[in-house]
Amino acid sequence: MLNYRPILFVIGQVLSRLAMFMWIPMIVALVGATKEFTDFAQAVVITHIASFICITFGKSDKFTMNVRDMFLITTLVWGLVSTFAALPFIFITHISFTDAFFETMSGVTTTGSTVLSGLDDMAPSILLWRSLLQWLGGVGFIVIAVAVLPMLNVGGMKLFQTESSDWSDKSSPRAKSVALNIMLVYLGLTICCIISYMFCGMTFFDAINHAFTTISTGGYSTSDASMNHFSHSAHWVAIAFMFAGGIPFLLLVQALKHKNIWLFFKDAQVLGFIFITLMASISVSIWLSMTHQFAPLDAFRISLFNTISVITTTGFGLSDFSAWGPFPSIVFAFLMLVGACSGSTAGGIKIFRFQVAIALLKKQMLQLIHPSGIFIQRYNGRPVTDDIVRSVVAFALTFVLTIVIIAALLGILGLDPITSITGAVTAVANVGPGMGDIIGPTGNFATLSDAAKWILSIGMLMGRLEILTVLVLFFPAFWRN
Repeated sequence: MLNYRPILFVIGQVLSRLAMFMWIPMIVALVGATKEFTDFAQAVVITHIASFICITFGKSDKFTMNVRDMFLITTLVWGLVSTFAALPFIFITHISFTDAFFETMSGVTTTGSTVLSGLDDMAPSILLWRSLLQWLGGVGFIVIAVAVLPMLNVGGMKLFQTESSDWSDKSSPRAKSVALNIMLVYLGLTICCIISYMFCGMTFFDAINHAFTTISTGGYSTSDASMNHFSHSAHWVAIAFMFAGGIPFLLLVQALKHKNIWLFFKDAQVLGFIFITLMASISVSIWLSMTHQFAPLDAFRISLFNTISVITTTGFGLSDFSAWGPFPSIVFAFLMLVGACSGSTAGGIKIFRFQVAIALLKKQMLQLIHPSGIFIQRYNGRPVTDDIVRSVVAFALTFVLTIVIIAALLGILGLDPITSITGAVTAVANVGPGMGDIIGPTGNFATLSDAAKWILSIGMLMGRLEILTVLVLFFPAFWRN
């Protein structure tokens, strides 16, 4: 049966941390002597009270947690964090709860879709809060992907199971150590990104905000023009750090620990990530040059930026790639689904699942040629069990079905096919912008109906938590003792 006390206690602890991070933009508002200080103070008090209630009722001398508890906690934490983190948006920008929840869910899932405009003139405190939400969501998901999802056997994540995935008392120090190392690398990359952006001409404030949303592959900006507002050198910095955000952070930790950069080139996922990125960038840049839309050097910079922005599901805007013609649109539609590496801040299906599927196809072909042969499927030197294959297939099926259902619901609400389909894809894959005039790279989601925003918010949550983690809650068997 479900253990409600530890569930409440964990939720209370998470809300307590969220309230503490609210102090940062609140202090910014206080130093700037702006009226947003009282609005943030209200949100801090409300969140602290909710945290206190959950911790009080959930506190116990001994906690026992099972797999079902972890499924429920993972979904509840993301949903409740989005609810309470929406309060500053309601108090300061005076938008509806639906819009505030959509903006916040998009932030903590590092999707980057937005309903806000006029960012250039918006209060610094609320801009910082948006960016901070993406930064927290990015590192939060990395820890879950490394320590929780492999244990729950979600979508083939057992391939990446480490000692940190074992939540028994014996291994909990190891889990904390891995999580701490990941956070230190995450923080280190963020600081390097801030410094790099400042060297490229960004103000300290813009550099902090964009570093938060670059490393987390979130895509929120302080300007309506997104990265178009900044220099070409800033684009190259974004390219480098978006790419870093798409690499498995556990691999980054190991490479730094052993001081061995060649570990990246021994990992099948990273090699696949590099290959797809280069092939897509080069082919699109050739298209842009041949169609005389950009000069060759600009074509390569713009195509590489957009390719990495889409495949890492960052969603920074640089140019409306949907207006480049049919070939780039097809390439970017495919990249939206692919995503980067597992254990990174990126969304999407993830490269390793495509590689497992290709290996499975190869094995099946060999089996047809040699019916009596025995072929062992491996990935990164580890055997791929039938359990992992079933999990990958189940994830891929539910991923596609979720997109189809969401697209159909958006179509029923009256949205055109391009907006419906790409809106569903961008939500579930946590990309950010879709395609078309409404939600394309130069548009936003403000004009969509409330019903459409709630549907997309659910899609963002499901996509971020690997779909099956949320879907299992809807099965009656989950709630039976």
